Parts: sequence; structure tokens; C-alpha cells
Amino acid sequence: MPEEFDIQKAFELLRKTGDMKIREKILLHYLQLARQIAGRMIISLPKSVELEELISVGLMGLVKAIDRFDPAVGVKFETYAIPRIKGAIFDSLREMDWAPRSIRAKAKQIEEAVQKLTAKFGRTPDDRELAEALGLDIETFYQALDDTSIVTMMSLDDNMTSKHGESLNLFDLVEADETDGPVFGVERDELKKATIRAIKQLSEQERLVVALYYYEELTLKEIGAVLEISESRVSQIHTKAILSLRALLSAALPA
Repeated sequence: MPEEFDIQKAFELLRKTGDMKIREKILLHYLQLARQIAGRMIISLPKSVELEELISVGLMGLVKAIDRFDPAVGVKFETYAIPRIKGAIFDSLREMDWAPRSIRAKAKQIEEAVQKLTAKFGRTPDDRELAEALGLDIETFYQALDDTSIVTMMSLDDNMTSKHGESLNLFDLVEADETDGPVFGVERDELKKATIRAIKQLSEQERLVVALYYYEELTLKEIGAVLEISESRVSQIHTKAILSLRALLSAALPA
């Protein structure tokens, strides 16, 4: 893509003229964005899910974002497009119905246990406390985290709604690359505040994994190297952190 390509002007021309050649240039300009999103998302998905399939679906989300984006709103296109690319991929995964109900039920049990123990202790439970509450030995508990890691991505896409009707999904709330969007520009936004409080309740290690994965955009393998633990252990910590965040936010923002 030539350096002189001005994306803002390109969108303005597209809105005025509907020129498909300009649309194609914009699509090519953001092609790598869809690839990056699909590449990060596939980490927590079963091996049966193919990367090229996710990229293809993500591109459809990108095309829709291009067609609907209004540069006059004053929001960066990336901020607008990222949740729509992810949303297209999540919709496709739902249609595939790749997560068994038993696994979803197990994830729900962990969330509920986190809620109860947090209310009891005034803090989030550690692994052994959570395992005991679930009636599991520690190794079986870790296996449960391994099993439920495949639904973590889907749980990130479930909407949270504030008392005032504001709605945003957990992916948007913990991802760093959308912090300049309109929701994050409002300091008193209820969902953002609730998420910050919830993250602070996680263990130090869980907070670090969340920060490295969502803010520094490291892979699980890279995080493992930083923390000097295995990639599978990082995955377990990540899964527990996300299920805990869902549990804490559900308690803080009742439907």
C-alpha cells in the first residue's frame, strides 16, 4: 500500500461516490487487521477450528464494517471495526456449535463458585479454595480449567448491561486497543468502572496474565516464557481469570 494512501480521505470518498475501487483499497489496507484478530482468537479454540476459516469469516465482518463506517462520527476505523470482526467470528462459531453443553455447564459452575466464595471471603478464591468448593482435587480442577478454556472466548462475547442500560461485551472492556473509543472516553462509564474493580479483585498472577495478553498482546506461549511457567498453565490462569471476571461482573451488574 503506497504511503500516500490517506485512509480518512478514502472513507470520505467512498461515502460520497460509492466507488468500489476505493472500497477494495480500504479492504486491502485492513486485511492484516482481520488476520491478526483471527490469529489471536484461535489460540483458545479447539484444533478442529481452522485459522483460514476464521480469517474468511473475519473478512466478512471487515467488509460490513467498511460499508457501515461513517468517518464523520470522529471514531478511528480500527475502533469501530475490531468488535465487528470479532462479532462475525463469534457468530460463525455459534453456528458451528463446537462447545458441548457439558463444558458450558462446567464453566457456569466455576463462575457460580467464584461468586459465592467472593461474597464469603470478601476476595476472589484461590485455586485450592475453588477446587474444594467444587468438590474436586486440585489436578481435577486444573483439568476442568483446561476443558472450559474452549468456551472462554465465547464468554468474552456475552454482553454485560449496566443499570442504565449501557451494553458492552467483556472483550471490549478488557482489550486495550479500543480504549480511545467513545465508551472509554467517558470516565464515569459504569461498565468500565465495574471491570476495573473486578480486575483488581483477581490475584496478582491473574492480573498479570490479563495485562500481558490483552494489553501487551503477548501470546500464551510468550507469557509462559515471561512468567517461567508452561503455556498450558498460562491457559489455565487465563481461563480462571476470565470466568472470575464474568462472575464478578454478573454480581456487580445484575440483569
